[in-house]
Amino acid sequence: MDFRLGEEELALKEEIRKFAEAELPPDLVRNTVIDGEFRDFEFEISMSRKLAERGWLVMSWPEKYGGRGASLLEQTVYEMEIAYWGIPGAWMGISGIQWVGPCLMMFGTEEQREKFLPLIASGEKDGVWCTGYSEPNAGSDFANIRTRAIRDRGDYIVNGQKVWTSAAHRARWCWLAVRTNPNAAKKHQGISIFIVDMKSPGVTVNPILNYYGRHHFNEVFFDNVRVPASNLVGEENKGWYYLMQSLAFERRSIAPTTYGSLKRILEDLAQYAAQTEYEGQPLSKNPLVRAKLADLAIDLEVLKMFAFQLAWRITQGQIPVYESSRNKIMGDDLMRRGAITGAEILGIYSQADPDSEWAKLNGAVQGAYLGFPGQAIAAGTAEIEKSIIGQFRLGLPKSY
Repeated sequence: MDFRLGEEELALKEEIRKFAEAELPPDLVRNTVIDGEFRDFEFEISMSRKLAERGWLVMSWPEKYGGRGASLLEQTVYEMEIAYWGIPGAWMGISGIQWVGPCLMMFGTEEQREKFLPLIASGEKDGVWCTGYSEPNAGSDFANIRTRAIRDRGDYIVNGQKVWTSAAHRARWCWLAVRTNPNAAKKHQGISIFIVDMKSPGVTVNPILNYYGRHHFNEVFFDNVRVPASNLVGEENKGWYYLMQSLAFERRSIAPTTYGSLKRILEDLAQYAAQTEYEGQPLSKNPLVRAKLADLAIDLEVLKMFAFQLAWRITQGQIPVYESSRNKIMGDDLMRRGAITGAEILGIYSQADPDSEWAKLNGAVQGAYLGFPGQAIAAGTAEIEKSIIGQFRLGLPKSY
């Protein structure tokens, strides 16, 4: 493939740059993807609307669903640039944009598409989704979920608990995985996917503060929650296969956003090193600092090429199997290395809260350092991703 960007992609980058410079305050904390949520929800929604008005929010979707029919390469460039500039609004509704919407186009009914896709594309609060996968006894062992849905005439009654549910306190809708057949021969064969209104009676959301005090995660309880049968996605007990597709969509989007976020941090660190003296000379002349930043820059370009390659393969009609997992592992490792390198260069300043007068780089390194362990778990641990690569790229036997 040709890795050079065409006129459309270059024009899009310039459009986004101008948008960011015009719309964002200069002191904005640029750790969107890492922290997962801005502190000003209303500002984030207002930006989401502006992105939607420009046709960017779901740009690769078909026009009839609110998109502009852009290529996946344009979508990838958009994700990189949005993350680079730290533009809020694209991530609060990321569940709906990146995997719920595309999965509904593939597996949903026409009624579901007509109802939910325009909401997601609008950038409004009613288009914000959360994803109900993890449970206290089911993380990487997802087939072990216990949340149940039992058919009751025209409804299903849902009981159970989910945990680590991102943005559940903001979401209007939940993309929920439940067990509908507890007697299936294999556990994964008894799972279904439902669309649940988070305002339904019986839904309780409790906050989980992460270890640096931010509220992004939640535990969600379902107590005899009635869900219309029309909100079943696809076929009953086929949810495992829809889940695998939705995870592939999610993992595809991680490399571009990681690339954009880390590229900006790396550029800012290089500038900081050039302007900051230590023992009479700029940090940028320290061989160790230079080598670490150079190594990151080189590997970051590799991650960008991987992201472009994946987008290209899909546009060629191929079905990537292991590439999303490869990209996620590399992106997670790069964010870890970038955060640690940034903390080493900034020293004690890296511990300052973004609101502090002592914060450097608008607190981006602190956010990266505190956030990278969680990012490495989200959407699949490294062990799960390596198992996928081993099986589908190297031809190794299943690890389970």
